Amino acid sequence: MAVNEFLRWMTSSTQSLYWHDSANIDELDEAISNGAVGVTTNPFLVNLTLHADPDFWRQQGISQAGTAEGDARAEELIRQVTTFVANKMAPFRARGYGRGYVCGQLNPNRPGQEGLMMEQASRYADWAPNVVIKIPATQAGIIILEECVARGWNVAATVSFTVPQVLAVGEAFQRGAVKARARGIEPGLGIAVVMVGRLDDYLRDVMYDSRSAATEADVIWAGTAAIKRAYGIFQERGYESILMPAGCRGAYHITEVAGAKMIMSIAPKIAKMLAPLQGPFAERISIPVDPAIISRLQTMKEFVKAYEPDGMTPEEFITFGSTNRTLNQFCDSGWNPLRNFTL
Repeated sequence: MAVNEFLRWMTSSTQSLYWHDSANIDELDEAISNGAVGVTTNPFLVNLTLHADPDFWRQQGISQAGTAEGDARAEELIRQVTTFVANKMAPFRARGYGRGYVCGQLNPNRPGQEGLMMEQASRYADWAPNVVIKIPATQAGIIILEECVARGWNVAATVSFTVPQVLAVGEAFQRGAVKARARGIEPGLGIAVVMVGRLDDYLRDVMYDSRSAATEADVIWAGTAAIKRAYGIFQERGYESILMPAGCRGAYHITEVAGAKMIMSIAPKIAKMLAPLQGPFAERISIPVDPAIISRLQTMKEFVKAYEPDGMTPEEFITFGSTNRTLNQFCDSGWNPLRNFTL
């Protein structure tokens, strides 16, 4: 296995945790050798691994047999892959908080339908005790997340890019935790995702279209600025849920938040970007983004929505540009192909 000194430093010398962002088992084995203690997946990644290595999955007994085409088939294939990974990661739970989990994402075609999401979340909760239910950070999704927390289930708010979204998630987790403890239930793991690279991608198009004063050198800092601001507020308010940078586009998305009490979702391509880095390494979470960069980014209204704690109301989360782009990918390249997939 290739040695990644940065990841080994981060996972052994800081409070940051490393979760592998892929459903490919060979890649996961290498990630574990470098300190990974959890796995993030989504419908796109499940579809990708089933297509990339069908022989492996057949050997594990993964099959669509007996499940009619449609949403039931997509969910069943996701269940089988997710529980396989859950069994592989379960031994890590003995190592402490945030370790030994795998994510399973709800149907991305239904981000505004509370009833359907709650029914599906109830099924996911029965898959394995270390499955984290990925719920969209829409207004409806955050309502569902609170109820899941109240039942003691592990949750992650995904399709999330902005400070107002993760603050709403942090508050919902706290409300759910109060309800859980009133019932004698200890709350499960709670994650608030910031898809830092996907925010950068969206704002880059906004930057060019609006002829903003920001530049390419500025826009790659947008997601980092958002998660650093959110982290400071999470620390101030004492939220129990934990932030997760995801959808990274470069090594800087990880190195700039290294040392934070976060769960880093790191895809193999980002791990490869981190591999050439040489120590000594340093924690950078407390180093702010250059105020001049923030000032130029704030010439874009869409960045203000993402960066300011009150930049959006919950009913606006589903209409944010990054939300629509990401949901479309999860549907078109993930969930929907799985609806008629044959292994």
